[in-house]
Amino acid sequence: MKKLPFILVLAMVLGTITTSCFKDDDPADEYSDWLVDNIEWYEQQEEQTNYYTKVTAPWDPAAEVLIHWYNDTTKTKGNLKPKFTSMVDVKYHLSLYDGTPIDSSFNSTSPADSLFRCRLNSGVIEGWAIAVPRMHIGDSCRVIIPYNVGYGTTSSGDIKPYSTLDFKIKLVGIPKYEQ
Repeated sequence: MKKLPFILVLAMVLGTITTSCFKDDDPADEYSDWLVDNIEWYEQQEEQTNYYTKVTAPWDPAAEVLIHWYNDTTKTKGNLKPKFTSMVDVKYHLSLYDGTPIDSSFNSTSPADSLFRCRLNSGVIEGWAIAVPRMHIGDSCRVIIPYNVGYGTTSSGDIKPYSTLDFKIKLVGIPKYEQ
């Protein structure tokens, strides 16, 4: 009789484990239409080879972003470029592929008005670590980041899983630049 409570608890635990192991929690099911729309839009942007430059990560040829420079890069060519380990100051706007605004550094007042400061090799999505080191101080770019080098299959705030990100970025400075 003393074993009965133990057996009931064990049965409940095993039932919970079994159910959770076979439960289909794949976000691709819930977001399948969103995933398809994001991939199709990225592919349409990728076809605009006269507008975007495809940039791949040196550490993974499958990790890529699309960049369009708004400024004349011959005028910023001599300016400093960040390294992968650099701290950078940028101004940015972030939208989803469908134009939905998500975030902007213009809502920030620290470390200075409208600036966002980050280290490229930690705390930012991989797409930033691919794109920003290609920029010189003073460059303004549109950067299209596919979901696999963005937030991936997870959500973050108003960003759904599988979201292609559309950034407008201006590289303002590289604090404490080391050569």
